Amino acid sequence: MKKSGNDNFKPVKLGITGGVGSGKSVVCEYLKNKGLHVVSTDELARKAVMPGTSAYDQIVSYFGEDVLSDDGTLNRKKLRGIITADKKKKEMLERFVHPEVFVQMEKEFEASGKRRYAVIAFEVPLLFETGLEFFFDFVLTVSVNADVRAKRLMSRDQITKKEAEAFMGIQMPEADKIKKSDFVVDNNGSLEETRVKVDRFYEILMDRIKKDKNERKRVDTRENM
Repeated sequence: MKKSGNDNFKPVKLGITGGVGSGKSVVCEYLKNKGLHVVSTDELARKAVMPGTSAYDQIVSYFGEDVLSDDGTLNRKKLRGIITADKKKKEMLERFVHPEVFVQMEKEFEASGKRRYAVIAFEVPLLFETGLEFFFDFVLTVSVNADVRAKRLMSRDQITKKEAEAFMGIQMPEADKIKKSDFVVDNNGSLEETRVKVDRFYEILMDRIKKDKNERKRVDTRENM
């Protein structure tokens, strides 16, 4: 979805978050089908820790070569096991990776403005945990019951229930994320039910953006009188 306008055009920034196993990617895929430009920060993080990058070197220096796969890339599963059991090491990993990801987010935002995208959405699993809410105009949380999330994780990653619950436990409680969000999509039902909810969210978001834009225009008119 693109807009015409002046050279100072800036897209609306939407942050999409939710606990691990909540189905954020499903919601993002539906939004892509609606025409939104969606960026995965997981993908940005993968690029940020490729061999040869500063973050990669810092991670290997701190954690040791045991966290590497045979091809020299980071073994994400092994790293996840380490940070799930050790809060300090989790914080160190975030210190290495998150600044690099934020730089890439800024670049994506600037590029989306040049391409005239009306809205750019970022899928950010740890949006609130990393204090990134300031970056966004709106935040959407994808909500799912803990039991459902655990089952999805166990199936997706072939892990035990205990491991799934431990990984879920290092993230902010869903109830706290919901309190901080502008919008919530409940993803406990079927894919079709989720699609209908995403369609409704999209309509509400577009209306909200239009109203906010009209309000800014009225303010500008008053200031220029």
